[in-house]
Amino acid sequence: MTHTSPGILAAGQVVSDELPATPPPSKALAVVVTLVAVAMSLFHMYVAAFGPPEAFIFRGTHLLFALTLVYLLYPFRRGSSAAWRAVDFALLAAGWSFILYLFFNYQYIINRIIYIDDLTVWDKMFAVLCVVVVLDATRRVIGWALPLTAILFLLYAVVFTQVKGQVLLEQLYLSTEGIFGSTLGVSASYVMLFVLFGAFMEKSGTGQLFMDFAMSITGHTAGGPGKVAIVSSSLFGTVSGSAVANVMVDGPITIPLMKRTGFRPPFAAAVESVASTGGQIMPPVMGAAAFVMAEFLVVPYAQVALWALVPAVLYYIGVFFAVHFEARRYKLAGVPRSQLPRFWTVMKDRGHLFIPILLVLVGLILGYSAPLAALVAALACLPIALMRATTRAGITWRSVLDALVDGARNTLAVAMACACAGIVIGVVTITGLGITFTELVIGLSKSSLVLALVLTAMAGIILGMGMPTTPAYIVMVSLLVPALIKLGAVTPAAHMFAFYFAVLSAITPPVALAVFAAAGLAKADMWQSGWEAVRIAAPTYIVPFMFVYEPSLLLIGDWRVSLMAFVSASIGVMCFAAALQGFLAGRDAKVWERVLLLVAALLLIKPGYVTDAIGLTLLAGVYLSNRLLGSGARAAEPVVAEKTVE
Repeated sequence: MTHTSPGILAAGQVVSDELPATPPPSKALAVVVTLVAVAMSLFHMYVAAFGPPEAFIFRGTHLLFALTLVYLLYPFRRGSSAAWRAVDFALLAAGWSFILYLFFNYQYIINRIIYIDDLTVWDKMFAVLCVVVVLDATRRVIGWALPLTAILFLLYAVVFTQVKGQVLLEQLYLSTEGIFGSTLGVSASYVMLFVLFGAFMEKSGTGQLFMDFAMSITGHTAGGPGKVAIVSSSLFGTVSGSAVANVMVDGPITIPLMKRTGFRPPFAAAVESVASTGGQIMPPVMGAAAFVMAEFLVVPYAQVALWALVPAVLYYIGVFFAVHFEARRYKLAGVPRSQLPRFWTVMKDRGHLFIPILLVLVGLILGYSAPLAALVAALACLPIALMRATTRAGITWRSVLDALVDGARNTLAVAMACACAGIVIGVVTITGLGITFTELVIGLSKSSLVLALVLTAMAGIILGMGMPTTPAYIVMVSLLVPALIKLGAVTPAAHMFAFYFAVLSAITPPVALAVFAAAGLAKADMWQSGWEAVRIAAPTYIVPFMFVYEPSLLLIGDWRVSLMAFVSASIGVMCFAAALQGFLAGRDAKVWERVLLLVAALLLIKPGYVTDAIGLTLLAGVYLSNRLLGSGARAAEPVVAEKTVE
């Protein structure tokens, strides 16, 4: 059997909601792009190894590199005339000017008394330039949604508050509470290194390992290709952290295979999009918003990964059983073993490529910083690949250069989103909008935590429809999370709740970017695929509510309570999948059985001995009824793979 994988993130790959870049129009400009990208990657690798400079300098340098690449790769419009390109370079020069102004006047800036000392004319001019250029560069990379959101916040500050223009400009430009705030620091410190890690893994051929590994352990089971998509997408996703990128890498292989073995096209698209989206919540390497969360909560990234572990596993258990019950219901067989790679052969030939991921895990467990762990793992990727003849082919010094370039280019969307989100945070902080919004949410929810959670969930999905996960999460933290905490939610649970619903927007209609990408590959209807995705991921819309009320699902508190909560919730998400797929013990489930399964699922997902006992009793009753009195399974013949996987 032969099959190929395009890798984790191909050069120029669209990441998250990033718009496609325009290839440099000349060889000279292409060389400049390469040199800038390599310099950006090397700078951040040096910082990870030896420590960062002061915040303004470090974040300013990161933004300087990002702006340079954005204006070189994302012209005002495709096929722009020389005049428009002149505008691009003028804006790039403006970007350099306001950052170099900070560098050359660093002592003046850090020694002045903010909000007291008057701004000079130069201060005001460069502050305005900074805001305009950041908004424009963000628009070029990820579209209008986030820049328009930032503009609305600016208008609110100017028109509806008493904040003076000078104070607003200081907040956004001359402090670390605005554009050069902690969110841009997260992009510079964490995201850049982990994106580089993904680029080096792609060049080492790890994508082939992920696919072969998934095929070898699940490909032969009922609905095997769907389970392959789950395993491989979770592995891809925990490295790239981007739902759309995961779909575009994994989907061209898994979706045709699912369709070939009998899965309906909308269901195949839904499985791939849901499995790929889960990569953002799957430790050890999650989406960029997880690093922002660690910064906001002032905890090590490893702590955030630990909190996310149980909900992430529950997510994939739910998806796995949804595929399993769908396959059993329609008698969809797996791929014949003769067409699949053998597990031990895969591990012997390529298993050593798992070592870089293990290095990240070990580094985090031992207490090393996440950027340093990512750096060590990235530097180990290619040497480890060169250890064996089976993975050595095609790896040259060019691979190193390409990885450095891809790492820088694939960071641009997050870098600009974090810079633009700094405008939102700056306005929220200086105007007190966060406090106002907290009072509004508490008022609307009538001091009910559950209603506040529903409002937050809706806001997360709506915000996530138009912008990447990271800025959507940042806006929610600024406006909604404080209300949840005030109403009694544990701080980590409140943040994780906001994070989850920002992630779930990628698979929630009407704007479900991961689903749209997968539906295009499956040639399926967008809406049908979207609702199938919601049905498959349904337990994940419930679990965040449960871990807010019982933080043991986040491994907070006694480990024995957490273990029991995990076991019961795992059975609960299986019940949820059985109810929504309409199948349980080898037979179709009747309507009343599906209703009872849903009740049992909710009782089991909610931690507690009493609810667990009632839920297990209901499950046992439905199981016996379905097994002994069911209407019978569908009579369709098993569907097997039509031809060898290619």
